[in-house]
Amino acid sequence: MRDKGRAAPGKEPSTGSQVAGQSKKMIELYENLSQKEAELCSLILKASYIPHRVKKQDRGFAIFVDEHHMGHARHAIGQYFIENRMEHSLPGSPAEDKDHGFAGVWIAAILGAVHFYVQSTGAAIDFWHHFGASAARINDGEWFRTITALFLHGDSVHLVGNMVGMAIFATAVAQVAGWGAGCLMVLLSGAFGNMTNAVMYQDAHLSIGASTAVFGAVGILSAYQFVHRRRRGGPRARPWLPILGGIALLGILGTGERVDLGAHLFGFLAGIFVGVGYALYAPGRITDRSQWVCGLCAAFLVIFSWLIGYLNA
Repeated sequence: MRDKGRAAPGKEPSTGSQVAGQSKKMIELYENLSQKEAELCSLILKASYIPHRVKKQDRGFAIFVDEHHMGHARHAIGQYFIENRMEHSLPGSPAEDKDHGFAGVWIAAILGAVHFYVQSTGAAIDFWHHFGASAARINDGEWFRTITALFLHGDSVHLVGNMVGMAIFATAVAQVAGWGAGCLMVLLSGAFGNMTNAVMYQDAHLSIGASTAVFGAVGILSAYQFVHRRRRGGPRARPWLPILGGIALLGILGTGERVDLGAHLFGFLAGIFVGVGYALYAPGRITDRSQWVCGLCAAFLVIFSWLIGYLNA
């Protein structure tokens, strides 16, 4: 069986098959299903009040869905298999088959490249003062610092630790949300964490480093698992385990000498809010085009922030 959202080798993706005799345009969602699989999908869609049709074909059964309910249908079926922990899920279920492209590894490589460039100029301290997360400057309106500060690091040890964290946790977020949405979510969590930290300090406090975004990614993952465990039901304490795990990770990795605990904490909390928002509203609604839009938005925010910083320097 095959999800019609993906093209089989040598075939073009379906652009809109229409069931004969139906006035509404019905798009083929799945094909080559067994009778049992088709009946299960139909039951799930009926429970979600999604208009659909089951049609017998040469190689099995196909599910057709009203084009306006395609995203909702994918989400409903994907959620069913996640919540019931089915061993054999439908291919292409949106919550299980995200194209992550090792996004965290690419982000880590960018962090390394920026650090190498800054060190090669011999003016690293100037970069920290012009682009670091200065609480006083951010409160004066220099919001770009909440983003540019994420790309600056004090030394190689600081850099490597954040590169490893980003490669692991940002890639995990992208595995859940897709590469574009994942990158944007991690970036926003880091920026909001730096912004909140600056508001709390209200003084000449200065911080740099991607760790705020790393703990933002931890918060996103914790919140995402929390929401899904709540939906599955079971023991009341069980959904809180990912949150407690994230807090434990924050305590182990986010504290120490010369560590900005506030930035780590607020990055984690920002990630919690972003992760809850994504888990409640976004799964099944982010298309491949949306991934590109989210990825381009993240790139634009980074480039624009550095540009504004250079103009203000």
